[in-house]
Amino acid sequence: MQLLAVGLNHTTAPVSLREKVAFTPEQISQAVVCARSWFARNGAAHASETAVLSTCNRTELYAVADVDNPIDMTAHFLADFHKLPYADLRHHLYTLPQDNAVRHAFRVASGLDSMVLGEPQILGQMKEAVRQSDEAGGLGTYLHQLFQRTFAVAKEVRSTTEIGAHSVSMAAAAVRLSQRIFDKIADQKVLFIGAGEMIELCATHFAAQNPKTITIANRTLERGETLANRFGGKAIRLAELPNCLHEFDIIISCTASSLPIIGLGLVERAIKARKHRPIFMVDLAVPRDIESEVAKLDDVFLYTVDDLASVVQSGLENRHAAVAQAEAIIETRVQSFMHWVDGRHVVPVIQDLHESGEQVRQHELERARKMLARGDDIEVVLEALSKGITAKFLHGPQQALHQAHGEERAHLVRLLPQLFRTKR
Repeated sequence: MQLLAVGLNHTTAPVSLREKVAFTPEQISQAVVCARSWFARNGAAHASETAVLSTCNRTELYAVADVDNPIDMTAHFLADFHKLPYADLRHHLYTLPQDNAVRHAFRVASGLDSMVLGEPQILGQMKEAVRQSDEAGGLGTYLHQLFQRTFAVAKEVRSTTEIGAHSVSMAAAAVRLSQRIFDKIADQKVLFIGAGEMIELCATHFAAQNPKTITIANRTLERGETLANRFGGKAIRLAELPNCLHEFDIIISCTASSLPIIGLGLVERAIKARKHRPIFMVDLAVPRDIESEVAKLDDVFLYTVDDLASVVQSGLENRHAAVAQAEAIIETRVQSFMHWVDGRHVVPVIQDLHESGEQVRQHELERARKMLARGDDIEVVLEALSKGITAKFLHGPQQALHQAHGEERAHLVRLLPQLFRTKR
């Protein structure tokens, strides 16, 4: 069985490609089922294991399959599922087999592979992705064990190192960028589109600047109101945006929509109504919530998750020591997991040994019962039982020694005393 991870992230692909390969939460289960079927159609002798992780910064597929060229096959699956030319996608993919896949999973969960080094959100996102993949039937013995250890490693890294210290979050970066456009956020009206974890984090950071108003726009008004009440704001439905977008100076959007929520025409009308007062916009969603053409408009300052990358890198030098500690922990845990994987390879052999031994035991036990039934002395029966089991147990090794020659026999001579713990 081949363990692997295939995917792309913020370092290998721009947001324009990442949004095409992203899976919505509703697609995760479907993707897991389709991936397993894909392996089966391409020659997998046993049921494969599959998990899908998709965030604004990465799309990854973790798999265990016994097929030829599983990595290339997985890459083809991603292209096929999203109806993309394989040649366009392959250049941006990283393909990680065996211990490299394990190391990558550990690093991702620990925040070492994030745009914001040490950010904690990825661990929750990974746990949710694993839960969905498991419910879809994608996890088996290997991936269950991999992700259990992944979460344990992430916890160890975060509790024993300062990997999250001095971190500049995407939310904090958005505040910093907005302060380049507006002298005082306290004089601005802020709109948040969506009501998920990232929007909640952004709202917390902006609320600390005491903006003039805070508004939450969400498909579900009740959920929007719950979040808005925390910050003394109000909530509106997404359907109301065309009538009020021009009222807001700062707009932060992060939804799970597969299509843009804010189009070029809507922003053009808002700018006209604002008499060309600037609008600061941050699109943290992948796929993007705001059409990319909006960035070309005068008086609009639009930033995507990729644009915030340079801002969030500040403070990196303060975390070098923590990174080294984290990498050392991860390397040790990778070796431990691979040792477990190697041990799994001998499980069928051990099972065969147990079955063979049980057959011998049952055969000799039945013979002993027959001897007792015809009245043989119990001491004679026990002697015959013990000798019969011993003879059959040693028959295989003795026969192998007699039939072997040269180096093979020498190897058996060295090995058998270790197996049977004999003295020579």
